[in-house]
Amino acid sequence: MRTIKIIALLLGFFPMQLLAQQQTIPLDTILKRIDEDNPLLKSYALKAESYKHRAEAGTAWMAPMIGAGTFMTPYPGQQVMDDSDKGSIMLQLEQEIPNPAKLRAQQAYAASKGDVELAGRGIALNTLKARAKSLYYSWIIARQRISVLQENGKTMQMMKKIEEIRYPYNRSQLSGVYRAGAKLEENANMIRMQEGEIAKAKAWLNTLMNLPARTTLAIDTTQLPEFRPELAMDTLLLAGQRKDILQMEQNIRSMQLGVKAMKSQAKPDFKVRIDHMSPLGGMMPKAYSVMGMLSIPVAPWSAKMYKSEVKAMNYEIQAMAQERVGMLQESQGMLTGMQYEIESMQKRIAAMEQKIVPALKKTMEADFVNYQENKQDAMAVMSSWEALTMMQLNVLDEKMKWYQMIVDYEKELYR
Repeated sequence: MRTIKIIALLLGFFPMQLLAQQQTIPLDTILKRIDEDNPLLKSYALKAESYKHRAEAGTAWMAPMIGAGTFMTPYPGQQVMDDSDKGSIMLQLEQEIPNPAKLRAQQAYAASKGDVELAGRGIALNTLKARAKSLYYSWIIARQRISVLQENGKTMQMMKKIEEIRYPYNRSQLSGVYRAGAKLEENANMIRMQEGEIAKAKAWLNTLMNLPARTTLAIDTTQLPEFRPELAMDTLLLAGQRKDILQMEQNIRSMQLGVKAMKSQAKPDFKVRIDHMSPLGGMMPKAYSVMGMLSIPVAPWSAKMYKSEVKAMNYEIQAMAQERVGMLQESQGMLTGMQYEIESMQKRIAAMEQKIVPALKKTMEADFVNYQENKQDAMAVMSSWEALTMMQLNVLDEKMKWYQMIVDYEKELYR
């Protein structure tokens, strides 16, 4: 009795495990996992953290210098007339004291590079999200292609059976049986190709989520993209949404802080030196010396370096500002054109689905009915069947292009 219960529990456990493995994952969950787990994105945070610590290191002082030696000590063999001529043992301590304003400016400049890296993470995340969306939608289209091929394959399978039944009675030709078999095999090959597309998309999506490529994954094939065009496509909107514009602004801000740090080179630095002398003669007192020093960076031969660098950096900032304006204007025109292209593609697909495919389907059904009544030959039915199949697959190809256009539009909108 106990063994029966264990077997029953195991039988109940395995379907639950299988169900858990086959749990469908919506696109939003995949994008969230990419944001959290993708190793490439983690590298940006680590780089930003490194700049944070570099900024903290920038406030450190130089290590103090300590020295010991003799002071005014006569050479051996020299005649010493007085104790004061014997010299002294000298201890020396020296410390450079950097200007606090310089340190603060350099610290702010180093820390700003971390913000540039984080802005770069936003660009990389947008690219990975677009790639994940393309893979997700290609998976959906592949499933739809398989459904079309499987459904149309039933018709060809029925034709093959009819041809095989009619042939012994001389109601059909042997070539019709072979042609139907060839069409079925061609149909099966197309299904295998789509299964390969699904396997590729599955492996790539797992990799983007930092999972083993062969991890079981199932998606929601009913989750299709929706095109939501921006009504007010102005540069102000794009400046607030596009990650590359944000990175450009962070670069400009970093360069401005770099200019400030370079200008701080005009501020003086300080140095303190303390000397202690212990005389070798017993009649001389111990002595010390304290000296403070101040650098003079405004001297013409030293000021030339940082002044020229400041001018160069200012020109670079102006160039980046103009580049930002150009990027915004180019993106505005590109996105407006993409909107019209997507809307035109949407109308084309609707016409194909609502008019062309139903007409071809009715033609094939009519030819098949006539074929069953022996009023039509097999070649005519195969021709109409092939035309319907190719048009249905063509519609799905156009849909994939349309989905990709939406993905590219969203990527460009938030790039």
